[in-house]
Amino acid sequence: MRLPFLIITILITLGAIVDLYIWRALKKRFLSRIPARVQLVTALLFGVMLIVTVCLPRRSGSDSTLLVIMWLLYGYLTVYLPKCIFVVIDLIAYLPRLWGGRRAGWLSVAGAAIGGVVFIVMWWGALFNRYNIQERGIDVYIDELPASFDGYRIVQLSDLHVGTFGTDTTFVSRLVNRVNGLCPDVIVFTGDIVNRRSDELPPFVGTLGCLAAADGVYSILGNHDYGDYSTWESLQAKNTDCESLHEMERSMGWNLMLNSHDYLRRGNDSIALVGVENVGDPPFHTYGSLKKAYPDVSDNICKILLSHNPAHWVNDIRDNDSCNIALTLSGHTHAMQIEVAGLSPAAWRYPTWGGLYSDDSGKRSLYVNIGAGTVGLPMRIGATPEITVITLHKTKDGK
Repeated sequence: MRLPFLIITILITLGAIVDLYIWRALKKRFLSRIPARVQLVTALLFGVMLIVTVCLPRRSGSDSTLLVIMWLLYGYLTVYLPKCIFVVIDLIAYLPRLWGGRRAGWLSVAGAAIGGVVFIVMWWGALFNRYNIQERGIDVYIDELPASFDGYRIVQLSDLHVGTFGTDTTFVSRLVNRVNGLCPDVIVFTGDIVNRRSDELPPFVGTLGCLAAADGVYSILGNHDYGDYSTWESLQAKNTDCESLHEMERSMGWNLMLNSHDYLRRGNDSIALVGVENVGDPPFHTYGSLKKAYPDVSDNICKILLSHNPAHWVNDIRDNDSCNIALTLSGHTHAMQIEVAGLSPAAWRYPTWGGLYSDDSGKRSLYVNIGAGTVGLPMRIGATPEITVITLHKTKDGK
């Protein structure tokens, strides 16, 4: 979780301006001095809280410290975003004065009410909605799919970020039970099982090891699974931590794919399941190689690719006639953990932020799972934790 100095400076400055405005407004509009005094005291307390949050070690601190930072920062935002909304609407209330009118007091009341609703929604997203697991069924039609795989069911999970749950396995246990209840043919996990380090995973090994499917569980790594968000004594220490993560995934019975491929079989038919390490756009590091994972992606074998960052599909696979990969499964975006009426701010960053996409030919599809966990801010406003059930169909004439 990165908090650049510029962003912190902006937060502190904006918070001070907003608090000063509200303090002056309360002094003018209330006969009692109590509201203004409460505003002043709480503003000082939240200012101190933000400074403490900034000073806590993010990269070198323990998992517990990271959780404290996440909740303190989120608590600050749940107060100051509503305050900012109120101030903007309250300033609009002064516009009638430009033509000799009076301040529109009702707008100030509306601003306070809207701010209150935003506060409630943000805490609903943190305390309830981030545990509200949703199953999403998707049908994917593939020309070269072997007939025996028609109706084959893939369950996709992504972006668990188990460190955000501390040692509480309640949510993950519910997730595992929901997945197993779907009786999938295969389960795939498309990266970011931890936030920073492998020592976040041990409390969840037994629970995640209960995932079961006819053809097993396959996984790849995401950008958070390489230790890049932590401080290490040496490169060797970082590599040792990565190896520990690999071994734990394997101990759960998962088939960890590190630039490799395997075949799913039905009788004499098969499809290739290809897994690459993280291939992303800046600032995310690239560790993966599709060439290593599957040397000849132009062959006629039906292939499904697991690649954490959907930018890989956008940059290298979409509309690439030499790349015969029917379906790519990704995660990474989380829909920025906000989705309202099908809209998400993630669209500003990723053209493929959630759901099913296809290139112009219709031969290469991408599905982006918006994840099950949280990172950075412990909330989901909309953008509920997702289990994707992907059913493969052989394209029929006229389909």
